[in-house]
Amino acid sequence: MISLDSYLDICLNIYMSIQQTVWKALADPTRRGIIRTLKSGSKTAGDIAEEFPMTRASLSHHFNALKAAELVRTERRGQHIVYSLNTSVLDEVAAILMDLFASNGKDDKE
Repeated sequence: MISLDSYLDICLNIYMSIQQTVWKALADPTRRGIIRTLKSGSKTAGDIAEEFPMTRASLSHHFNALKAAELVRTERRGQHIVYSLNTSVLDEVAAILMDLFASNGKDDKE
């Protein structure tokens, strides 16, 4: 049987790994551009590709990183893959940033 401390360590490591994947995905300007493109709604991979001057293989790499970070969702519609934002993960990222930069009433010179 696993101890509670070990279980909590495992959970924390999994959470940190997921967060690292999210921040790594967001660090790339092309991926941020894809997210901005999807703010207006779901789009096919082809529609997104028209907005980015790169090969399909490079764009596929970016899509895979966004999917691994669970920042986008995919749905197959016939021969097309449709991408949309996973707002729950983006909401969590926004909350982390808000908490990080929120004023706590103290002088922020610390």
